Amino acid sequence: MTLRFSVLASGSTGNAFYIETEQEKILVDAGLSGKRLDQGFKEIGVNPKELTKILVTHEHSDHIKGLGIIARKYNLPIYANEKTWKAMEGYLGKLSIDQKFHFGMEEARKFGDLDIESFGVSHDAADPMFYSFRHDGKKVSLVTDLGYVSERIKKTVEDADAYIFESNHDVSMLRMGRYPWNIKRRILGDSGHVSNEDCALALTDIITDRTKRIYLAHLSQDNNMKDLARMSVSNVLTEHGYEVGRRLELHDTDPKQPTALYVV
Repeated sequence: MTLRFSVLASGSTGNAFYIETEQEKILVDAGLSGKRLDQGFKEIGVNPKELTKILVTHEHSDHIKGLGIIARKYNLPIYANEKTWKAMEGYLGKLSIDQKFHFGMEEARKFGDLDIESFGVSHDAADPMFYSFRHDGKKVSLVTDLGYVSERIKKTVEDADAYIFESNHDVSMLRMGRYPWNIKRRILGDSGHVSNEDCALALTDIITDRTKRIYLAHLSQDNNMKDLARMSVSNVLTEHGYEVGRRLELHDTDPKQPTALYVV
């Protein structure tokens, strides 16, 4: 029995995550055009006609841009919490009533052979939440779009085999960059995005010996670089005694290129 996933896209321009078991093939967020989503699935060798459902984290356009399109094209049920449904419904186009389902905040659900737990995050959206997935003793946690990593979140996502974890910006690049101060303040605030250093420090509290892979996600195109994020996170983890590159691998994500399907 296997648990496999791919980060189809990650970044400020669009986000989509795919995870599958024998019984479930789930898309989390659809922040790309329908055409680009289909292309991403083609690149990882997955037939989108076999998708079973879509989960939504929050209503920002870089997470729902292609949601209505792909849901209609493949007649897929969409799961989101009540406030997120209200916030995004006007942007999705026409959906049938049997495509609209609720997945509550801080709720644990079982879909086929996959257990999914939602958890709230601090971000400037209606009611943002992300997910941990469990199957056959394996665990994968998806954690992006949050201003800080609370102790409650750490308890929910700790001891996972793999993480897709936000490493949005380098603080110095952001402070010196071209963004207006109100945007900088939003990103740096408690409802904004996690920096490279804060990502690494949070990871030191949650990873264990079973953790094998960390995917650095939602990198800012203007205020970060893949090499810088990887180096910053690696340095902190190494200082805390983790063998990066040996027992623990750091991986990039990309707004245009999906990661290869990984068997957990």
